[in-house]
Amino acid sequence: MSFTDKVAIVTGAGQGIGLEICRRLTNAGARVILNDLDKELANEAVRKITNEKGDCVAVAGDSSDLTVIQQLVNTATSKFGALDIVVANAGITVYGDFFDYKPESFFEVMKVNLGGSFFLAQAAANQMKRQEAGGSLLFTSSVTGHQAHKNLAAYGMSKAALEMLARNLVIELSQYKINVNTIAPGATLTERTVSDPGFESTWSRITPMGKPASVEDIASAALFLVSDGAKHITGQTLIIDGGWTSVSPSPY
Repeated sequence: MSFTDKVAIVTGAGQGIGLEICRRLTNAGARVILNDLDKELANEAVRKITNEKGDCVAVAGDSSDLTVIQQLVNTATSKFGALDIVVANAGITVYGDFFDYKPESFFEVMKVNLGGSFFLAQAAANQMKRQEAGGSLLFTSSVTGHQAHKNLAAYGMSKAALEMLARNLVIELSQYKINVNTIAPGATLTERTVSDPGFESTWSRITPMGKPASVEDIASAALFLVSDGAKHITGQTLIIDGGWTSVSPSPY
């Protein structure tokens, strides 16, 4: 897949899945605005990509902050002249028992996972509409939006809502040649999950394909859905979980 001359924004990309999506996009010729809440992490991620000859700039900040969202879009257009692809990947997970889940945790999860994705899509779609050349939007959901996970009611709720957002935006965006889809990763080996000593062994045991996903597995699916080869695919969710949602054994 070639992304030559395409301009992309990827949020939550200082490490893990987001970083790998950025790497793959730049390796395929795209110019990328990389966002992460952690400024040092964002700058280090950009250094890694530029060392591989990728064209990438960092815009650090809270991806649910409307000022940061506009800064992302403005940077894409001022530095690279257009905006073609947006991957709203940023999200937070706050575990907690339903019976005493804190309101501040609930609203923070909704603010980042839903609000950030919604208003980034809005700002990006307005820019793509003005350009009249179309574009691609991609949200990062989760298998927890399809199957219940203990202590993740709020998180799973937010991820299921993202998938409905993608379906609804088909009505709003198709006339402007903008497609919008969602990926729903299952258990994935990232810097965060590998720090859990039981994560890989547990998910290898309960995943039909015999192992958790790698960040490369998730990035491959993401790149397809924002490529020109997927322009007639819109409003869809692609689950990448090694078959786990087909059988759904609990990790607990």
